[in-house]
Amino acid sequence: MPSSPSSSPPGLPLSLVLLFATACGLSVANVYYAQPLLEALASDFQIPLAAVGGVVTATQAGCALALLLLVPLGDLLERRRLMLLQLLALVVALLLVALAPATPVLLAGMLLVGLLGTAMTQGLIAYAASAAALHEQGRVVGAAQSGVFIGLLLARVFSGAISDIAGWRGVYLCSAFLMLGMALLLWKRLPVLPPSSAAASGLRYRDLITSMFTLLREEKLLLIRGLLALLMFAAFNIFWSALVLPLSAAPFHFSRTAIGAFGLVGVIGALMAARAGQWADRGHAQRTSAAALMLLLLAWWPISLLHASLWALMLGIVLLDLGGQALHVTNQSMILRTRPEAHSRLIGLYMLFYATGSGLGAIASTMAYARSGWAGVCQLGAMVSLLALLLWWCTRSFAPSSVRPACQPIA
Repeated sequence: MPSSPSSSPPGLPLSLVLLFATACGLSVANVYYAQPLLEALASDFQIPLAAVGGVVTATQAGCALALLLLVPLGDLLERRRLMLLQLLALVVALLLVALAPATPVLLAGMLLVGLLGTAMTQGLIAYAASAAALHEQGRVVGAAQSGVFIGLLLARVFSGAISDIAGWRGVYLCSAFLMLGMALLLWKRLPVLPPSSAAASGLRYRDLITSMFTLLREEKLLLIRGLLALLMFAAFNIFWSALVLPLSAAPFHFSRTAIGAFGLVGVIGALMAARAGQWADRGHAQRTSAAALMLLLLAWWPISLLHASLWALMLGIVLLDLGGQALHVTNQSMILRTRPEAHSRLIGLYMLFYATGSGLGAIASTMAYARSGWAGVCQLGAMVSLLALLLWWCTRSFAPSSVRPACQPIA
């Protein structure tokens, strides 16, 4: 419970909280800029339509490596300096993508963008939590997570709009300049924090990484919820990675700006899912999970009607985001109760499942579209969503005794 106003230590300035949120949003956006650009990338680099999803997969592979190898560094190194080094490296990676002369260089750049963009995002969330006083930690982390979500949604709009004006390379050049400006702001404003307990105890990097595998082996709830996240995010990316293909073709011929704007429709569903964490705290996590997974499956019916009605498509987007975000929040609320002393590693491992599912969904999506069109994409998405629902049904009775009340659920 928060302490009384008279005894509460000073909190972080609102401007610093907003800086954390903005930096998180800009960092995570880099991971998603490519989705509305797949058609342009396929044309520019002569990549077959069935294989162009590999561009997104390369980015998600970088995300997975970051969660496993870079995010834990925040427990060992001085975070302010680490953030600056990673941000400058991200600028270089964005320039590499913008100037890529051939497909191998493009894929290497995308992998680095995923690696460093994810490391920055998750590292900033951990930084915000450590910088905040105990009585305001939930508020500060919630603001940072809101920045992540807004950045994810607006990434497609920004990418589509800039590419219509300056081409797809202009998207990454513009982002490189934005991140360089953000580096200057963070260096001036981020507080210097004392060494973490892991660093103070002399814990080695190898031991920190090893402990993550121990957590994965010991925490069955993490494994179950991680697999649900893998399937849910695979379904999510099956939709978003393929959407640009029918909407840019006949009879629609939409611009990339218009295609990216469809991401804004998902705000409705995501805002409706905001209470899922509270429902989980009240003991309704399994019911919330079931409802979320049924919505995820149901969403593919109106999505499949794309060529008949764009209104049906938008309804499907709302249902997809509502189901996906509700499950995501519920998963995190449950996982963070198991080991309060290992929140960063638990989130890193959970998000590793997310990155794996996103990458697999992206490459499977474009392959399905190349073979069977939009109907094939919808069938694939529905099958993955059904598999997630069946997995939940088979594991719904699992209730580990180690679960304790959450300290600060991260929504």
